[in-house]
Amino acid sequence: MIIELASLGTNAKQIDIEFEPADIDLEGELVQIAGKAKLTGKIALVDSKAHLSAAIKGRASLACTRCLEPIERDVEFAFRDIFVDASAETTTEETELADEALDESLVENGQIDMAEVVREQLLLWLPEQIFCREDCRGLCPKCGGNLNLIDCKCDDEEVDPRWAALKSLK
Repeated sequence: MIIELASLGTNAKQIDIEFEPADIDLEGELVQIAGKAKLTGKIALVDSKAHLSAAIKGRASLACTRCLEPIERDVEFAFRDIFVDASAETTTEETELADEALDESLVENGQIDMAEVVREQLLLWLPEQIFCREDCRGLCPKCGGNLNLIDCKCDDEEVDPRWAALKSLK
């Protein structure tokens, strides 16, 4: 869904949009949408800038950081965003930005692509590490087997040749 900046007024406009997984381009990312994602919120024009206050709710499919097993998690978070029409910005090459301007997003042709907003916010929500369970044992560094599923017999005593000289120190 596209929102035209010109169609916004100072009175907040209610937004209630559902996205299918195919609507959000997450190809090559660590997260995928599992089922529909819903964005609800309000958007209004304040000082010629579009202020969005919204929440995203849905389900995400990720891979465990340790064992790479697929897992699904509920996604529900709120966010705020500010959009400025790119044509309203200065054209000088060097401009000092105020701190509050760092949180603003430029939009081309006066249009906000809400699917892109959901994509960006979902990637920002993504935790650095996510585990299938607290005691996930991960993958064996030698054979690559999932240590949650197998008891591999790889030799743990084998020392990396780069560290072998340290073994003689006592």
